[in-house]
Amino acid sequence: MKLLSVAVPCYNSAAYMRRAIETLLSGGENMEIIIVNDGSTDDTEKIALKYRDKYPDIIKVISQENGGHGEAVNTGLANATGLYFKVVDSDDWVNERALEEVLNKLKELIADGRSPDLFLTNYVYEKTGAKKKKVINYNWALPKNQIFTWDDIMHFRQSQNILMHSAIYRTKLLKDCGLKLPKHTFYVDNLFVYQPLPYVRTLYYMDVNLYRYFIGRADQSVNERVMISRIDQQIRVTKLMIESHNLMQIKCKKLRNYMIKYLSMMMVICTVFLIKEGSEESLAKKDELWNDLKTYNRWLYKQIRSHILGRSMNMPGKFGRRVIEVGYNIARRIYGFN
Repeated sequence: MKLLSVAVPCYNSAAYMRRAIETLLSGGENMEIIIVNDGSTDDTEKIALKYRDKYPDIIKVISQENGGHGEAVNTGLANATGLYFKVVDSDDWVNERALEEVLNKLKELIADGRSPDLFLTNYVYEKTGAKKKKVINYNWALPKNQIFTWDDIMHFRQSQNILMHSAIYRTKLLKDCGLKLPKHTFYVDNLFVYQPLPYVRTLYYMDVNLYRYFIGRADQSVNERVMISRIDQQIRVTKLMIESHNLMQIKCKKLRNYMIKYLSMMMVICTVFLIKEGSEESLAKKDELWNDLKTYNRWLYKQIRSHILGRSMNMPGKFGRRVIEVGYNIARRIYGFN
C-alpha cells in the first residue's frame, strides 16, 4: 500500500502542471500521484499520459467530463489507495526536501502505531512580484512534533486557518465521513478541509514549508476580480459549510470555537466582495446572507456576529462599508493573499 495519495486536479493545465508533478515525484515509491484530467481541451491529458507511461507504479491518470475542481477531488479520493490523502493543485507545487521529511515522519508514526487522523504542515504564498514570500505556520496555535488532540490546541491568529494547502488527511477518514464536494463550484477547498474536522481525533503538526501556493495568474480563482464575479459560488460553499454540522453539538469547546472562527472568515469573504461589487443587488445579497444565517441557526448567527470579524461586517451605512474595505486591504497586504 502507498503511503501518500496526492490528487492533482487539472483543467487546461498544460502550461504549468509539470512542476507540480515533478516535485511530487521526488517522493518516489511512497507516492501515488493521481492526475485527474477534468475535461481539458489542451495538451493536459497528453502530458499526463507521458508521465504515467514513464512512472506506471506511481502515477495514475483519470480523464473525465468537466465537473469542476470539487469533482476532480472527488475522483481523486475515490481512486486513492494510499494511507493518507492530499490535494495539490496543478499550478502549485511542493518543496522536495519538506516532502521527504513529511514522508519519513509519517512512516515513523505508522510504525509506532501512532498515525494521526490529520497531519499538518506550513504553506507558502508564492505570489508573483512579491519580494518576500509569506509563510503561514501554526506557531503558538498547535503543539509541534507530537500527537495531540483538539483539547491541546492554543490560540489561532487570524492568518492561521487550516486550509487545504496545509492538510494531509487519513484517506479512510475522508471516505468514512462521506466527504462529497459539489460539481461546477469554485472554493470547495474550504469545504474539503472543514467538513471532516469533527471526525478528527488526533493531529500532528510539523513545522516545515511543504506547500507552495502560487498566486499570479489573471484567471485564477483567487484573483479579486474573479472572486467578485463568482461570489454566488462563494456563498454556496459558505452555506454548505454552515449546514454540514450543528456546532452546538460539538463537545470539544476548542474545536467548536475554531470552526466558528472558520465560518466567520467565510462570512467575511462573502460580505467584503459583495460590498466591493457595490450594486444594489449585491448589497441585498449581503443582507440576505446574514438573514439566512439568522433564520437557519440563531445561536450560530450570534456567535459569528460576536466574533471580531463578524462585528466589523455589520457596521451600518457607507462609512461601515468603507471601514470593511480598508480593513480587507490591510489584511491582504499583511497575509499576502490575492
